[in-house]
Amino acid sequence: MKTTKSAVNQPYEGLVADLRRQDRRAIAYLYDNYSKALFGIVQRIVNDWELAEEVFHDAFIKIYKNIDSYDERKARLFTWMLNICRNAAIDKLKSKAVKKQARTDGMEDNMEGILNRFSFEFNPDGIGMYELLNKLHPDYQFVIQQLYFRGYSQLEISKEYDIPLGTVKTRTRAALRDLRRLMR
Repeated sequence: MKTTKSAVNQPYEGLVADLRRQDRRAIAYLYDNYSKALFGIVQRIVNDWELAEEVFHDAFIKIYKNIDSYDERKARLFTWMLNICRNAAIDKLKSKAVKKQARTDGMEDNMEGILNRFSFEFNPDGIGMYELLNKLHPDYQFVIQQLYFRGYSQLEISKEYDIPLGTVKTRTRAALRDLRRLMR
């Protein structure tokens, strides 16, 4: 098994094929090299360590079970996994159980819990994300930051910042197109 210095940027050749064959070494490699970054995204969105662990665990299993649906022509492996984790975190936040819990928690208890449990911070700069984002048009940067680092949906961005939904969607597509171009 060929390993690399930065798995997020350059996974070893054949990783997807090995995952599709359910090779245990490939699964271990996937977890060892991607879990911190993916967990960091989930934790940043849900702001609760225990909930983030639950969401990440479920998302990782989903990644493993759905590896056959991954299409190398559409996205890089990390991007595909990031979207699964991000969507799982957002779905969890929107669930009734989480909303009910948030209403019953006292504000001070909630903030103290977040500060105490937030011992891991995802560093997008560690994978060169900020460097890439800085090359985008400022409108595109804003949309990507809200979607991927703050956990907003496109509709929420539209409502919160009074930007037409069509404009948010157009900027998102353009930003992702430009990011793909920059990553090549």
